[in-house]
Order: sequence, then C-alpha cells, then structure tokens
Amino acid sequence: MTPAQFLAKVKKGDIPPVSLFVGQEGYNRRRCRDALISAAATSSGIEPETIDARETALASIVDDMRSMSLFASERLVFVTNAEVAMPRVSRTAASSASDDDDPGDVPGDLNDAAPPKGGSASTGEIALLEAYLKSPTPGVTLVLEATRWDLDGEDKAKNERVRKFYAAVPEVVEFRRFTPDEARVEMDRLARALNVKLDPAAAEALVEALAADVARIAVELEKLSLYGKPITAEALPLLVPDARQSTICALVNALGRKDRGKSLETLDALVREGEYLPLALTFLAGQFRMALVAREANLKSAMQIQSHFQRFGVPMWGSRADQVATTASKFTTQQLERGLKLIFEADRDLRGARPDDRTVVENFVVKLCA
Repeated sequence: MTPAQFLAKVKKGDIPPVSLFVGQEGYNRRRCRDALISAAATSSGIEPETIDARETALASIVDDMRSMSLFASERLVFVTNAEVAMPRVSRTAASSASDDDDPGDVPGDLNDAAPPKGGSASTGEIALLEAYLKSPTPGVTLVLEATRWDLDGEDKAKNERVRKFYAAVPEVVEFRRFTPDEARVEMDRLARALNVKLDPAAAEALVEALAADVARIAVELEKLSLYGKPITAEALPLLVPDARQSTICALVNALGRKDRGKSLETLDALVREGEYLPLALTFLAGQFRMALVAREANLKSAMQIQSHFQRFGVPMWGSRADQVATTASKFTTQQLERGLKLIFEADRDLRGARPDDRTVVENFVVKLCA
C-alpha cells in the first residue's frame, strides 16, 4: 500500500486496527502519523502512545494491547524499531553465510553500546502476535514502524525479511524515497500552498541540492515563505542556509551517478557563487571520509550517523548527517576510497606553482566520472 492509499483510508475513517510501516522515507511517514493522530483526536480526544521495541519485548507489547484502559476506551499506539523483534543472526553464522545474512542484518544491533531490552521474539511470541491479529482489541489502533532500512538497493533483502516476519499484518504501508521528478511535483504543491514563487531553475536547484529529500525541502520552503518575493537561482544560495554546502552536495550526487555533464555544470555554479575551490575540495574530502566511516560501520540513517560520530566526540548537526547519509548511499566503499585518492591528488596539484584551481578540480571531476 502506498502512503496516498493509506491516507485515503484514514480520511474515510477506515483505519486498520494493526498496520506495518516500512521504509526510511520520513516525509510521507510523518503525514500518515499526523493523519492518524488527527483522526484519533477528533473522534475521542486520545493522545498517541509510543513504545520502543528495543525496550519492550513483543510479548509485552501484545499483552499491553490486550489490556483495556481504565481511563480511555480507545488507544493509538506507535511501536518504533519494530525490526528489533526479528530473530537475530549470529555474527559467527553471518560471516559464513550469504550476503543477506551479514552482520548488518542483525536486527538487535542498532549500533548501541548495550543490547536492546526487548530483544528477538520467540516462536511463542510470534504466535501471540498472530492470535492478536485474528482478534484485535476493539478501539485500539496499533502501528508497527520498521524504518531502519530502505526499501531498495542493499537494504531490499533486509526489508523482505521484515515483511516475512510480520506477514500476518494485512496492512503494510511502504515509504519509498522520492525520485527527483516526484520530489519536484511535491515541492511545487507545497510551494503553491505556502505561496512561494520559485523560478524553474531555482526549483530544480533546490531539489538537486537537497537530494530530493522532501522532508528537508518542506522545511526550507516554510522558511522561504517569509521572503515575500519571487526566488531566482541566483538568490537561492543567499536564502537557504548552507546553500553553497548544498550545492557541493549536488556535486556529490552528480559524481555518484557519474554524470560528468551535471558535475561540471554544478562546478560552474560553485565558481559563479564565488566558492573558494580548495575549500570546496576540503569539504568534499571530509564528506567522503565520513561517508566511508558510515559504510564501514553499516550506518544506514542520518540519525545513526549523527549518534555514531557524536559518541566519538565529533559534533554533527542533523543537516550534515543527512548529507553524509546521502553521500554514503551514492558511492560504494571502493568508489569512496578511489575518490579520496583523487581528492588527495587534486589537493596536491592545487598547492603547486601558479595552479589554475578550476582546471585542477575539473580534471578531478573527469577522472572520478570516468
């Protein structure tokens, strides 16, 4: 089921007693959560509850759903980190098994120092869940959120296991990442609603700079709504925080696709914005190093990346974690290592006698896109 189909069901009042949310895309997931919360508040004035599967075992969650509240006849409960309840794969077995059973597939291993209190479900607990699904408690709406892994790419097999584990749940909502075209359509809709006027070039630049992340686009559009004037591509870097950094991220995205033309076009935009290219190259190096660490540590989301680096004393804003997550998703480990080598060579050439900075960086782009 798509988010649009789920939202249509909620609007009609046809709310499933148990739903499974899968996928990392946050914008539509927030819309679906908000729709459920709004419907619950309208019908009975209840407040949503949240249970973390890392802290509470699946059997306890099911038992809680069976318990009738003394104070409210209806409940709306979100269970986060629902993938933790899946049976674990031992690291020893993982090292000798197929790629689908690698250590990164261990559901309970969420890069935390301590193991989760909830833990993997037993066969009996799964039977309890299946029994509950056959006869859910009236008035209780339960949403299981398995949002650690993406629906495509390297995470596809992991999400298939999530679907198989929760196969008894009939209502599954898939939150897939927006394509650039889909992000542009949604951005245009949001811009009209907020009365933000963007030139076509500025709109494309914003989508590209924010890696088609509609959640981030929505935040920036709310800020731009205060500007009160039509926004051009030239004005965009002055209005969007870290706009030049975002343009560098657009360069990273183009490099990740090995789109030489778009990469050189983005580099030209950096030059026109007055970017100091050695500094841009330094940012790229830092971005590549952090992305390489993220891939080696099997960090999948911006939240995991931010937590990982902060645990080692490296301060990181949420927006930077998003950028690192995007870079890690665009490049393989081998491509990141090769990119760092080429950055080192470009940095060396920039320090040479009377270098032409633009030519040096253009050569770097051509080599990396080869």
